[in-house]
Amino acid sequence: MQLKTRILKFITKTYLLLGLITMPVIAQDMVADATLPEIAQTEQAKDTVKPFTPFKLDGVAGVVGDYVVLEFDIDKTLFDLKQQGQNVENISRCQMMESLLESNLLTHQAVQDSLIVREGQINAYVDQQIDRFRSVLGSDEKVVEYYKKESIADLRSDLFEINKNNELARLMSERIIENVEITPEEVRTFFNKIPKDELPTFGVELEIAQIVIEPKASEEERQRVIDRLNSFREDIIENGSSFATKAVLYTDDVASRGEGGFMAIDRRSPLVKEFRDVVFSLQEGEVSEPFETEYGFHIATVEKVRGDKLDIRHILLIPKVTKEAEYEAKDQLKLIKKRIEDGELDFGEAAREFSDDKQTKFNDGNLTNPVSLDLRFELTNLDSGIYVKVNNLKDNEITPVFNDPDRKGNARFKIMTVTNRFEEHKADFKTDYVKIKNLALKSKQIEAIKNWQKEKIKETYIKINGDNRDCDFVNNWLKK
Repeated sequence: MQLKTRILKFITKTYLLLGLITMPVIAQDMVADATLPEIAQTEQAKDTVKPFTPFKLDGVAGVVGDYVVLEFDIDKTLFDLKQQGQNVENISRCQMMESLLESNLLTHQAVQDSLIVREGQINAYVDQQIDRFRSVLGSDEKVVEYYKKESIADLRSDLFEINKNNELARLMSERIIENVEITPEEVRTFFNKIPKDELPTFGVELEIAQIVIEPKASEEERQRVIDRLNSFREDIIENGSSFATKAVLYTDDVASRGEGGFMAIDRRSPLVKEFRDVVFSLQEGEVSEPFETEYGFHIATVEKVRGDKLDIRHILLIPKVTKEAEYEAKDQLKLIKKRIEDGELDFGEAAREFSDDKQTKFNDGNLTNPVSLDLRFELTNLDSGIYVKVNNLKDNEITPVFNDPDRKGNARFKIMTVTNRFEEHKADFKTDYVKIKNLALKSKQIEAIKNWQKEKIKETYIKINGDNRDCDFVNNWLKK
């Protein structure tokens, strides 16, 4: 049962923390793809306290550094998980408390290590959350009433702190495991320890390819945007206007708008090449000329150089796309589809020549699974939008042209095809190497976080109160 235990532990740990991250009100998309810390709930962890009465309204259950876990937090988190349709029967109150303690330990240490979160990004996400609440509940008054707050500002403040702490915990988790690697020999050892009759079964898997055509802004519109950025630049350089103020007023980058376009970056920051090349070529105080990335047109300035780190600001303007351009893009893709079906082109060749999706076009249009990093997608785990499109495709059949808008609502026209299909099968080391490697790596990452927790618990102020001291925690929170 060793592998099943490991796999189930990891799934439950992930599920537990995702529940924790939603506490107290909503799912946090910002951290849903984060590397998840160890959630203490191994087979040895047993709840020795009496069954709890839901929603203890007062009392501090525990303290980790500067962060408090309330009795209410434990009960509310379990309640929220249940409301989301999760099965919480096998999650004890002690296990949930330990997961909250672990999250607080990560957040506390992130602050001690001076990890930086982008407050503008968090504010933008809070805005999105509140907008979703309004759309569901109907008005600010109903949102405030539902969440039992004094005002929208009160709710916004609470959401900001929740998101900020979650992001700090995520960043700390990433730092702990950033150098964890696994060798082929370790992967083989991991696989060989699995009893033959307990090998996991992988469901039906598909390899999927796509061609994407994005409507293009006209040359006149592109030039209008460039001219506007040049006017901003001239005003900043010649008249001393504030770059930050112009970013607040005019940038199309929602994430940095609230901070006046500010970004703290280094060479490891996830930036597109064109943006990286420009900002790292600037001198302190210099304002770039307009330059283009896949996101639009920018100007940027370096406010301060701190060793290998830069404090920068940028303004992004995105050229507007007309309805006529959308019609042209759709018609172009219909013609490409017809040429493939008529045998003039194969799908991969057409993707390389015409697709606007840089992530797939040079790989014959093939999608890469973001979890396993190979080309296969489990049918049952496919995004529902893709599932509907490809589930019933026959060999060599192509979907009709459809619009799949990007995150900002901009039109993108696609066609898809299934390039390979794998039926349900038992895990095979050679065929399923990537999946097995990822399982082995996750196991090693979890072990790294466990070891980190043990060391940090020794040197961090921790206090556990009341009946919670009777919990048989996995970690030594009581420092016995």
